[in-house]
Amino acid sequence: MADVLSQAQIDALLNAVRSGDKDLENTEQEQEKKYQKYDFTSPRKFNRDRIKMLNGIFDSYARLVGSRLNARLRSNYEITVESVEEQRYYEFSNALSEGDVLALASVHFKEKEEEEPVMFYLATGAALSMMDRMMGGEGADGGDIPSDYTYTSLELRLYEDLVQDIVAMMDASWENYIPIHFEYSRTDVNPTLSQLLGLDETVIIVDLKLEVNHQSGRMSVCLPGEMLLRVFGEISRESPMRKVAAEDKSEEIFESLRDSSLQIVAELGSTQLSLSDIYHLNVGDVIDMGYSKESPIYLDIGGYHWFTGRMGTHKKNMAVKIDEVCYQLEQRSE
Repeated sequence: MADVLSQAQIDALLNAVRSGDKDLENTEQEQEKKYQKYDFTSPRKFNRDRIKMLNGIFDSYARLVGSRLNARLRSNYEITVESVEEQRYYEFSNALSEGDVLALASVHFKEKEEEEPVMFYLATGAALSMMDRMMGGEGADGGDIPSDYTYTSLELRLYEDLVQDIVAMMDASWENYIPIHFEYSRTDVNPTLSQLLGLDETVIIVDLKLEVNHQSGRMSVCLPGEMLLRVFGEISRESPMRKVAAEDKSEEIFESLRDSSLQIVAELGSTQLSLSDIYHLNVGDVIDMGYSKESPIYLDIGGYHWFTGRMGTHKKNMAVKIDEVCYQLEQRSE
């Protein structure tokens, strides 16, 4: 039930409007801005934390693909992630034309292959520019290519060879979270006629921007939502197990370090001689180091002073007795 205003409240509201202190139109607009529209018929399956995780994964993927393309195509490709969004599959499918080509990759997770494929879309202009560089060209600008352009048989073969590298880079971007293997399976030359997923199925669409030599292109990756939900569920279950495994691994590392050997160098002193003095040195000559026999010496490990000590003998062998640890001396001086 709506609130009923008193006469005093009505008079105060009218006075505020007349004086210009309150604008009813702007008030309505401000109230509309406070609310975010939400479609209850298609609730979101991926929260902000999962989208943020995918952003980090594909930032790493963009760097890996950029390095691979730079080495293979002899050019400086810069790849950045523009957006990671949860959408319906029909939004991805409707944006494709008859001349577009999709690379399909199978996903091997928990020792079995997922039913839904991951789809990679490479804009025609960007793909043809890369093929031109693969054949020894300069990477011609694909901006004038018509929207209904159809790949030739040779271009399709080069396209498959190119996307195999792009798909293979996906494994390393996930390895910090969970082991997943992506494998190129086939190329779909007319994706508008293929029913790869249900039109209303939830997917994650990642848009990446490719820039090289003042040219830009686009690449998109479409990941099935059901597959990602299984992956995220496994990551959540394995998080405590991963911590225990990391602790066990660290203990193994320490065990290996305990059995390792290090070279310890005792530095008795240092001095400088001219080249002529060194040339005239003979057996029995004495070099004045500028240190007394009671002066402390340093024990170096890996080129750093770790201990100070004094020279002596132990069972008729030369020995060094450790007096201080160098970092303790530094702490005391502070």
